[in-house]
Amino acid sequence: MANAVSLFGTRLSMIAIPWFVISSTGSPALTGVVAAAQMGPYVIAKALAGPLIDRLGPRRVVVAADIASGVSVAVIPVLYLLDTLEIGVLIGAVAILGAVSGPADGGKSALIPIVADDARVPLERITGLDGTIERLATTLGAAGAGTLVALIGAIPALWVTTVTFIAAALVIAATTPRAILSSDGQTYLADLRAALVFIGRDRLLRSLYAMISVTNLLDAALFAVLLPVWAHETGYGPAVIGLLSGGFGGAAICSSLLAAAIGHRLPRRMTYLLGFLITGLPRFVVLAIDVPLPVAVATFAIAGLGSGVLNPILGAVIFERIPRAAVGRVSAMGSSLAWIGIPFGSIAGGALITASGLAAAMLICGIVYFAVTTVPGLQREWREMDVRAGRNDSG
Repeated sequence: MANAVSLFGTRLSMIAIPWFVISSTGSPALTGVVAAAQMGPYVIAKALAGPLIDRLGPRRVVVAADIASGVSVAVIPVLYLLDTLEIGVLIGAVAILGAVSGPADGGKSALIPIVADDARVPLERITGLDGTIERLATTLGAAGAGTLVALIGAIPALWVTTVTFIAAALVIAATTPRAILSSDGQTYLADLRAALVFIGRDRLLRSLYAMISVTNLLDAALFAVLLPVWAHETGYGPAVIGLLSGGFGGAAICSSLLAAAIGHRLPRRMTYLLGFLITGLPRFVVLAIDVPLPVAVATFAIAGLGSGVLNPILGAVIFERIPRAAVGRVSAMGSSLAWIGIPFGSIAGGALITASGLAAAMLICGIVYFAVTTVPGLQREWREMDVRAGRNDSG
């Protein structure tokens, strides 16, 4: 519930703030700068917040960070009403929003094994439900946010964003169980170093986070550059981007729900390999060879079915391998490493199109996607995915 409310607020801000910039300045460049100003601090702050999540508990961090997110968003309409909202101030406010959103999301992620233990259910069930909520927020929340911005305007929509963040904080404070707090006596920097060392020494975790980082980069290249260029060159226009994205997201919601129900019974490595085989290469190939639109839509929907089962499986594997007292610092650091590639996705996509053309860029991305998801999954250490660990409370 709280995550759904918070995610809607995040999606709303991701639409309202860029729309405000482009509609008030008419500058795509400034719009891009404002968007980038949020992502950089987000990734850095998420990694740095890991030790605090373990020391203070994820609930406290999430509540404080969500309240701070609401306040940082509220600054924008307040300054606008006072006629003092300059672009530099807006960039600063957005950077602060990114810096406090990172710890909030890191804390919410750290709550997953705590909730699973408290409810006495398999990790796949909680990670599956969490993935379903996230995809619902992305698919339906973005549409609702866009409609709200269109109806009431960007500035009033930011007031709604503020309310959603505050409401999410209150729900988390009232309903979430307390965590096991880290008390190893290490310094903050030692905790950060320990998180990196832990990931570096665990071959499966290290390989998983590296793989996710590359696929995130390729997905960012697809949706930020390759797909819009394809829609423009084929004459389908922006509506088809929503059609393909909606088909993908809607199917992923269905398979996420299925994974939440039966994911704990599935063979993890085989599910992983099949899921990425379906969701990766085919999307790029159908756009590269210019198939009829219904075929492209069907392919994206089938790809969504494969994608929906991945996060529950991968999330369960990751959380099982991390001691409960270190889940904040390790999962936050790992998640940040996995997101590192996203800011470079659009750059890579644009460079590939410039160097080789759209069709070749699509095929290159698809082949790389296939390689980085399949080859590691065939390695010996990845067999450990199917070893379901018990509760890990050790440090």
